[in-house]
Amino acid sequence: MAGDDDAPGTTAGGTTAATALAPGVPRADGRLGHVGTAAAPSWLSERLVSGTHADTVTAFRRARETFIAGERIDMGRLATSLGVDRTSLFRWVGNRDALLSEVLWSLAVPTLEQADDAAAGLHGAERVASVLTTFVRDLITAGYFRTFLQREPARALRLLTTKESQIQRRYVAEVEALVDAELSPRPLGRDVAPRELAYLLVRISESFTYADLIAGDVPSAARAQTAFELVLHLDRPDPAAS
Repeated sequence: MAGDDDAPGTTAGGTTAATALAPGVPRADGRLGHVGTAAAPSWLSERLVSGTHADTVTAFRRARETFIAGERIDMGRLATSLGVDRTSLFRWVGNRDALLSEVLWSLAVPTLEQADDAAAGLHGAERVASVLTTFVRDLITAGYFRTFLQREPARALRLLTTKESQIQRRYVAEVEALVDAELSPRPLGRDVAPRELAYLLVRISESFTYADLIAGDVPSAARAQTAFELVLHLDRPDPAAS
């Protein structure tokens, strides 16, 4: 999720809301950001991917635009704006948590891809640390995302960071794919599965991205980077030793 410089209705990758048909749709180009939905699909994501539910797509896009504008997604107001009753809206997109989850993930996908592009030319542990650090930084600096976290902190943590969270499962799948590609099936030469390392890296990411909600601390991409590098055994020169 990019910062406030992005135009309303635009993803971090520069795609307009009108062209972002569905969150995390697997594509032939195999981009990093599209691994997660295939690993943890939902009823709503499958409706969006199929492209055969026009009303679902319309409601999703409207909700997404509302979120990017920094406004609360209210199911009653959304239904009214679409000219239908709440029963029809729930039939199209499910409940509010389901809709919010897909909106959040649809914004995470281009942000992950942007972070992956920014790490071009890097390899191995350095690339993994770079992608994750950039992703954390973009989440911390995305104004509309921080507005959501401050407005609905308990719901945000539940949708983003718990074991019931499809978003967390998708994020772990994305990081696992990155770890597997960059660090081999035996990351760092240790008897640890890529998925186990991916889960640890995701928890680090969450800890520093949502530090204000979890521990009353200040979110910090710099401290997240340090933690990623420590876990990945990346040695950096000590500026104090210069």
